[in-house]
Amino acid sequence: MDNRKKQFIYVLKLIPELYDVNNWTDREEKIVHRHFKELQELLKEGKLILAGKTEGNDEKAFGIVILETDSEEEALAIMKSDPEVAEGIMKAELFPYRVALMK
Repeated sequence: MDNRKKQFIYVLKLIPELYDVNNWTDREEKIVHRHFKELQELLKEGKLILAGKTEGNDEKAFGIVILETDSEEEALAIMKSDPEVAEGIMKAELFPYRVALMK
């Protein structure tokens, strides 16, 4: 049995209604704040390798979260419980991933 940790990346895309910053409300700002707090917690737990986003708020912009977990099921559960995904302001897709080089 393979007991090594597995790596995954999930890609986040903003829903089209929120491309326009004028459509953002306190609700969306609070969701983003919770998202960031949960990522910080994953970092403390040793499950987060990296998280970040491209510049802009348009159809080309995206965020990424790179995880190291025991299983794909765990990574999928983390992605689905991400406040931005769970609250419907971002769509996300999970991929198996392997960091090859790092600074």
